[in-house]
Amino acid sequence: MNILFIGGGNMAAAIIGGLIAKGWPAASLCAVDVAPAALEALRSRYGIRTAGDGTAEARKADCVVLAVKPQQLRAVAQSLAPAVDGRLVLSIAAGIRSADLVRWLGGKARVVRAMPNTPALVSAGISGLYAMPGVSSEERKNAESVLAAVGETFWVDNEEALDAVTAVSGSGPAYVFYFIEALEQAARKLGLEPAIARRSALATFAGAVKLALGSDADPATLRARVTSKGGTTERAISLLDESAVRAAMVRAVRGAQQRSVELGDELGRDGTNTDNKP
Repeated sequence: MNILFIGGGNMAAAIIGGLIAKGWPAASLCAVDVAPAALEALRSRYGIRTAGDGTAEARKADCVVLAVKPQQLRAVAQSLAPAVDGRLVLSIAAGIRSADLVRWLGGKARVVRAMPNTPALVSAGISGLYAMPGVSSEERKNAESVLAAVGETFWVDNEEALDAVTAVSGSGPAYVFYFIEALEQAARKLGLEPAIARRSALATFAGAVKLALGSDADPATLRARVTSKGGTTERAISLLDESAVRAAMVRAVRGAQQRSVELGDELGRDGTNTDNKP
């Protein structure tokens, strides 16, 4: 399968690197980007082909991966419309709905939407995928193989679920970094040296996740095992509960989901300014 990447930024580079690591032939991969430096970096690191004309390359591709910013996608899709008739198009642009993308592509592209996340940069991502009706099982398999190069994948049956995926796993790394920041800040305030504070916070999160992944117990059970009655952890958890941290987390994720819906409305509307963020 020949794959064309429209956009050569971090996520595209991560996927290309993952495909190469899994034995994908470099000659079957091509990238197009407006930044010559990005293309040079991809050529030097992975040995793939690069080009300046996405339309010409799209005619040779079996799968076109749209890896540009959501605000740029309308113009990019419209420029590709003559070349993607009947081809598999995989979009990793947040918020842009399939129906809008198909319209911009001229009405006949076979579209799969995906929502990867930034741990894909270290081959530890997770991506939710949605296929429009008419996408064949073979095309679904091909689309999934692209994202599987950088982590886990799963399918959702309705496109609205991608807004929840965006809020949970797409934005999720930022929530984790937020809590790491907070734990590191607390460690510093308690007198630990900055380097030790950061090391302790990072190792604690990494170790807890590793423990959870390797255990059959759910997170609530694992938490209870650490929380001795009358002990230090119980005091900390009670203060978190008093501050309604859990409820705030739920509100935050719901807010991200609602913003994803809004972005789909704003960016998909005919006449939307695609050059600037809303």
